[in-house]
Amino acid sequence: MRRTVALLTDFGLKDGFVGAVKGVLLSINPDLNIVDISHEITSFDILEAAIVLNTTYKYFPQNTIFMCVVDPGVGTSRKPIAVKTKDYYFVAPDNGLLTLALKNQQIEKIVHIKNYHLKSDTNTFHGRDIFAPACGYLSKGVSIEDLGEVIQEYKKLPNIDPIEKDHKIIGKILMFDKFGNAITNLSYLPQNFKLYYKDYVITEVKNNFLEGEKDKPNLIKGSFGFYELFIPMGSFKEKFNANIGDEILIEY
Repeated sequence: MRRTVALLTDFGLKDGFVGAVKGVLLSINPDLNIVDISHEITSFDILEAAIVLNTTYKYFPQNTIFMCVVDPGVGTSRKPIAVKTKDYYFVAPDNGLLTLALKNQQIEKIVHIKNYHLKSDTNTFHGRDIFAPACGYLSKGVSIEDLGEVIQEYKKLPNIDPIEKDHKIIGKILMFDKFGNAITNLSYLPQNFKLYYKDYVITEVKNNFLEGEKDKPNLIKGSFGFYELFIPMGSFKEKFNANIGDEILIEY
């Protein structure tokens, strides 16, 4: 059966990084089906990559291998890891990128990748030299244990979930999509809620992106399960000078 490797990186498409990775993969397994999730993750933004991975991986067929590289610590002591779950394989730096995806997956094995590296005299492109070979050989049937040393833990990003206490929920903006919509960490809202963002109060959820007013924040349940702040046909981020980490208060 033809195997799929799905790529998620902050490499962009201007340079040859993605091409080099695909070349390594196809040199190891010419029959691979390579899918690009995105190569436009904001540079060095591990949290954004974690969110994008979490909102896409579940739509792939079983046994897909996900190569996820947003790696500001490349060449440092951070470990390259491979994770086997009940349904998928994930190959990534151990920097928290896999936090959300693995939260709801049944983990079977975690390995510190030490074998099957591409020979190189540099230490700055682990996507090509470590992660791509690992994915390629996994797709050829090499067991995950053969990639290196079995370990028990992986790094998790802190402070991602909302805090709920005393009829209040404190959430925040996690990222912005291409359209400037603010994706929050809120996946549910109580009945009769009031949402406070800066000097604005929101009490209802819109049904589509054309509803609402352009001069104040609007709220919608996004397609990937998180609530989003938006304005119709415009950028919420620019309109309200919004930033990642901005606090959102819910009272109910």
